[in-house]
Amino acid sequence: MTKAHQGMTIGHVHLKVTDLERSIVFYRDVMGLDVTQQYGDQAAFLSAGGYHHHIGLNTWFSKDGPPASKRSPGLFHVAFLYPDRAALAQALRTALDAGVDIEGAADHGVSEALYFSDPDGNGIEIYRDRPEAEWPRNSSGELNMINAPLDLDALLLEAA
Repeated sequence: MTKAHQGMTIGHVHLKVTDLERSIVFYRDVMGLDVTQQYGDQAAFLSAGGYHHHIGLNTWFSKDGPPASKRSPGLFHVAFLYPDRAALAQALRTALDAGVDIEGAADHGVSEALYFSDPDGNGIEIYRDRPEAEWPRNSSGELNMINAPLDLDALLLEAA
């Protein structure tokens, strides 16, 4: 079995969307990404921190198409990792202020996560990792992740 190089990371995700401008507005104004390049009404690339792109959006096969069925194979969600709880709280506040419906929230022991969808129904997770020393482990030292409720009101108190 081949193992991935330990230095490998996942660099970006490219999503099919039905309305490029609507998706740009969501990923720019709700998720806070910057448009780094756009190709008319067919494709756009957005990033955080000056990277060339973290999210690619295109309408090449999906312009004005119907939403994908939740029961169809495909991407479940793309996850955005925030550096700390305060940054996650601010991201939640921004999403709520934009009228985003929060579809789920969980404390996984290793992380705290919130779930919602973009305008095309693509799943979004925003989360923060706890320090590895705080991760729950069983008596053998293996991860023992949980799926407990996350107190959104308490989280929002930490928004800057």
